[in-house]
Amino acid sequence: MFVYPHPDPIALSLGPLHVRWYGLMYLVGFLSAWWLARRRAGRPESTWKPVEVDDLIFFAAVGIILGGRLGWMLFYGTERILSEPLSVFRIWEGGMSFHGGLIGTLVGLALFARSRKKQLVDVFDFAAPLPAIGFGAGRIGNFINGELWGKPTDVPWAVVVDGVPVHASQLYEAGLEGLALFVILWWFTSKPRFRWAPSGLFLVCYGVFRFLVEFVRVPDANRGYLLFDWVTMGQVLSLPMILAGCVMLAYAYRQRQPSGNFRAA
Repeated sequence: MFVYPHPDPIALSLGPLHVRWYGLMYLVGFLSAWWLARRRAGRPESTWKPVEVDDLIFFAAVGIILGGRLGWMLFYGTERILSEPLSVFRIWEGGMSFHGGLIGTLVGLALFARSRKKQLVDVFDFAAPLPAIGFGAGRIGNFINGELWGKPTDVPWAVVVDGVPVHASQLYEAGLEGLALFVILWWFTSKPRFRWAPSGLFLVCYGVFRFLVEFVRVPDANRGYLLFDWVTMGQVLSLPMILAGCVMLAYAYRQRQPSGNFRAA
């Protein structure tokens, strides 16, 4: 066990301007996604042009920020948005929903695909491995902010917060939704796969990882457990992802359509 050191959430102060670690983690996510996408687009067999990546990341970034914030306010912070409507713009304070961000990203990618006349599924499949590092960085930001702690525990790797040993569920998610998800999807998409397979695998892996971590994570105080004293909002939102991912994988390997992200051999 080790004692939580309560790090300063502000990384840098320039007069009245405060740069927070949480915000920097989003920058890490966007830059890593851009670099990885450029690297993948630069391969000889890729049908993507590196310059297209710039627009892809822009559309996705806008979708993540708007969808993530609005999703959190709707799924978890309804009371707050009613009492403080302007709080929806204070994203530096934390409060971003992955599931809302996913919806926003899908909308952004759909707009990108339409504007560039690309097959929507090919855009989804190309983007599947890109956000994982950002997910991990964001959970580290949650750890620095001292939020989203897990339940009290006596495991040797517990973190002592205000005298209580708890699961560092943010770090569990960083390892699973960040590192593990990236390794699995980057390897899987390193060679041609059938259409819908990368997107389906993304949904299954993230959904399963999030569903499992929710067992040790303390639910939001204003939501609590929704069913049976153990089902959380995170699990309710993750279950459709898992089911949809399984359907997409089954469809991909039944239809066996070649990916449009790779040139024909």
